[in-house]
Amino acid sequence: MYATLIAVAALWGAATGLLVPRAAYRFSVEPEDAWRDACPAGHALAGPGRGWLGSARCAACAAPGATVAVHTDTGPDAGEAPRAAPWRRGVPRYAPALLAPVVSALGCAALAATTGARPELGVWLLLAPVAVLLAAIDRRVHRLPDELTLPAAGAAAALLGVAALLPEHGGSWVSALLGGLGLGAFYLLLFLVNPNGMGFGDVKLALSLGVALGWYGWAVVFAGGFAGFLFGAVYGLALMIMRRAGRRTGIPFGPFMIAGALLGILLGGLAA
Repeated sequence: MYATLIAVAALWGAATGLLVPRAAYRFSVEPEDAWRDACPAGHALAGPGRGWLGSARCAACAAPGATVAVHTDTGPDAGEAPRAAPWRRGVPRYAPALLAPVVSALGCAALAATTGARPELGVWLLLAPVAVLLAAIDRRVHRLPDELTLPAAGAAAALLGVAALLPEHGGSWVSALLGGLGLGAFYLLLFLVNPNGMGFGDVKLALSLGVALGWYGWAVVFAGGFAGFLFGAVYGLALMIMRRAGRRTGIPFGPFMIAGALLGILLGGLAA
């Protein structure tokens, strides 16, 4: 039964992860730009969810024998010099098609292994694809869209409220709400002290992560929050050592916040 639970969670993560590249591609725009409505080859995106749900190729590009000229540069990362726009002949993808489902599958399997059959596992599995999507977007354009962060915070609070009504749950809904407020307030303070070092999108993301971490108590909130800063610091230091970044170079912090929260939830699940 335990092995089956982990396997089902991994399959869920892989299946939902396959939908991440298209959504990440559409969301990965500058703040003043509209969401993308065409694939890299210029074909209009269509399908379920008004074109938001689908594989890593649009229908036209995935057709047998389709070969088109496609722009392969999604834009320079922050701090890099602009690059020339390369083109190639082939079948365009929005993003690496395997990374998102692999990461999502591993994360969901780990959550199932540590949480077990408790009610909150359903909440973690529903939120996991959104977390992977947010990490993918932030990595590409250093942005965390309000259309994802704010609903995620509301969904985390509401779903954990339902889980708290079910038997054998391993956390506290009140603690979850307080954790969201606490972590959100802490990130807001960091943003007010140094707006150039902390994006407001990170503050909104902290709300949902704090709710998830707070479910297992304040010790998990502190552990998950600290782990996010530690992961980000190690990454920044590694870039500086490799001379790929300076002290003032901005890095996407969302993926490290999410990784730290995942670690905290795993520890909380084991201890519950």
